[in-house]
Amino acid sequence: MKKNKPKGLGGVLLGATLLLSACASLDGGHAVQEAPLLAGADPVAKSTRLASQGETAAKPRPRINVAKPLADTSPSPTTDETIWGRVREGFGLPDERDHERVQHYIQWHQANSDYLGQVLARAEPYLHYILEEIEARDLPAELLLLPVVESAYRADVYSSGQAAGIWQFIPSTGRHFGLHQNWWYDGRKDIHTSTHAALDYLTQLNERFDGDWLLALAAYNAGQGTVSRAIARNESLGQPTDYWNLDLPRETQHYVPRLLALQAIVADPEHYQVGLWPVADEPRLALVDLGGQLELSVAAELADLSLDEIMQLNPAFHRWATDPDGPHHLLLPLDRVESFQIALAALPREQRVSWLRHQVRPGETLGHIATRYNTSVALLQRTNELKSHLIRVGDHLLIPTAEPSTQEVAAGRQDENRQASRSRTLHHRVQPGDTLWGLARTYGVTLQELAAWNRISSDATLRPGQTLLIRQAETAMAAAAGSTRGNVLTYAVRPGDSLSSISRRFGVRISDIQDWNQLDGHLIRPGQQLNLYVDANPRES
Repeated sequence: MKKNKPKGLGGVLLGATLLLSACASLDGGHAVQEAPLLAGADPVAKSTRLASQGETAAKPRPRINVAKPLADTSPSPTTDETIWGRVREGFGLPDERDHERVQHYIQWHQANSDYLGQVLARAEPYLHYILEEIEARDLPAELLLLPVVESAYRADVYSSGQAAGIWQFIPSTGRHFGLHQNWWYDGRKDIHTSTHAALDYLTQLNERFDGDWLLALAAYNAGQGTVSRAIARNESLGQPTDYWNLDLPRETQHYVPRLLALQAIVADPEHYQVGLWPVADEPRLALVDLGGQLELSVAAELADLSLDEIMQLNPAFHRWATDPDGPHHLLLPLDRVESFQIALAALPREQRVSWLRHQVRPGETLGHIATRYNTSVALLQRTNELKSHLIRVGDHLLIPTAEPSTQEVAAGRQDENRQASRSRTLHHRVQPGDTLWGLARTYGVTLQELAAWNRISSDATLRPGQTLLIRQAETAMAAAAGSTRGNVLTYAVRPGDSLSSISRRFGVRISDIQDWNQLDGHLIRPGQQLNLYVDANPRES
């Protein structure tokens, strides 16, 4: 296929200053550890580290039940009965399957034939939704596979450069494309908004490089400036300026071939004997407008889903409720939308978020009160229609309170993971398809550490049944769980609550609840208020 020649030097350098890279600074590449480009290497482009979800990395959160359970990932037929026929019809990237670098990654998938099926099974709830967005913009359908390269379709992974979400935006580029990030919410992890942002950015890059998608993808990985300068160098030397002839960072030289290898496999999975998860060509999710802030536990009840399922589909919300300032939307399984909307319309406004009444005491400020109730000063001001920080002793304030989700606790732990104070030893029994690189990513350690602990080389081939030693860092919070008091949350006991259920919900011990509240036994009553120390001082992210 003929390559489109990019703009000349003047236009290239001018455009290089306009946008940031999705996973990079203006001119730099991914600020991450480069993946080993060996036969046994994991195909994910970056070294990613699982963000803690209140569990160890060895125990991933349960998959949402809108997807079929992972079973056989043997190659699927190349018919149009699944979404893959539709994807093939929308292909728009050049077919480069014979290129040496593309062949390298095709062969990797052939040697690890279950990997792609497992990733696509995890991505199943999102695939039709994202493909619809891609088709609405008339973009190449292969972009549906880009999150496989970027994040293995994990919204809960962070690169060492703090790129996040399935499209791996760094904070600055996320903000540039309207992805809000605060204490409540991180739009980079919002499947809906981050997909729009990524497709916006990819469209701009494609236009910038005169319709050359390989150059656009290289710029998504390395930054516009890096690609533009490589083009300028080749122009000055009279050399070709297509992707394959540019002197680009090593990671970027292998980034585009990873995607093109997936294109080839999806085009003919039977030929390559690599399994595709059979995703039905039908909508699975819908975006629902909430009309205001809503507790996630309330949303789960209205949708007849578990809280884990709500958070899995909406990983951008870090706290117990949606952001007071928006966005006010949730992705929900399509078959739950109608009943959810009916139930939400009937829900009294005062029941969308739980509230407490606090009387201001001598010496208290809005900041003190916000910290005590695990909320923000701005929300207290908005809730109580305060135009300043001035409050008077004896005043009563309405306080929004609710049970913090497991994801909120995880958000606090993510910060503390960076300052781990001690480690624990795990033993992993190698399963078919396991690689050192994949296990390092799963357990949040480096490839070099994992190899050193087990006295093997970093490119060693693992044997099923082999046992590996893994040392995982634990946070200072985890080390002191149950003994160090963080922020106090006043929890109103609900009908059906018990000390046992509350202890599980908040991750604290029954004996601590009894101690904090001077309880002689296990008897509690609805409406009773309990003080719970559930989190270390949360910070704006």
